[in-house]
Amino acid sequence: MIIEECCCICGTVKNCAKYLDNVFANINKITNSFRDYYIIIYYDDSSDDSLQKLLYYKKRFKMHIYANKTYKSNYRTHRIAFGRNYCITFIKKNFSLYKYFIMMDFDDVCSNKMNIHVLHKYLLNDEDWDAISFNKPNYYDIWALSIRPYVFSYAHFNDTNKVLTTMTSYITNKLASLQEHEILRCYSAFNGFCLYKTDVFKDCVYDGHIRFDLIPIKFLKETIAHNHSEIVFNDKEWLSAKNEDCEHRSFHFEAIHKKKARICIAPEILIN
Repeated sequence: MIIEECCCICGTVKNCAKYLDNVFANINKITNSFRDYYIIIYYDDSSDDSLQKLLYYKKRFKMHIYANKTYKSNYRTHRIAFGRNYCITFIKKNFSLYKYFIMMDFDDVCSNKMNIHVLHKYLLNDEDWDAISFNKPNYYDIWALSIRPYVFSYAHFNDTNKVLTTMTSYITNKLASLQEHEILRCYSAFNGFCLYKTDVFKDCVYDGHIRFDLIPIKFLKETIAHNHSEIVFNDKEWLSAKNEDCEHRSFHFEAIHKKKARICIAPEILIN
């Protein structure tokens, strides 16, 4: 099936070499689904042969690669946000008339078999969403998730593991309880792959900082009450708690503020 629209496919790459063959096999399914496409990759200096792999695929796809050589930040979410913003800026400058863009991970998350008919279903029925991500056999991306009553980062509460388990059960049950043709509205979700309408999101920015200014105070209070904990800033091996939040949350909340974006999750599994 070919959708008579155009789409950009974007992502950041760092030390993803062992996954790229499978990821590009999935990208091939995507590119064959649109009238036209363009791939935009932000590559960060790696210790494997990711860049060589990307250059190999650049000969086979319409693709732009930006190879970053400078260290941008001490914080991982800030570095990823910088890369994702590069992709958005490139779209805005060169492909703003393309109806859709996809932001996806280029590691194991998007390396398993893609059920391309699921993507086709939502491309053919796009009246009810502005951004749509997809379920997984085990919904894993709880950090990017904002859905009432759990709107703020699970990693910023006491007993993080309990909050993680509670939110995972909550989103799993919510998706399982949807009726046929229903999708789940939320405030932020990614799960490794998200399809966006360019017009709604092209002026939004990813930010790896904590952006309390974007989240209504009533939502924060509701999350605090349900997690039985004030917001805390306890560092983890992978997180500087005072300096970082998931970069997808700011991107999605900004689109809600600017464009009243309808951010949704589909119950179907796109990538196994």
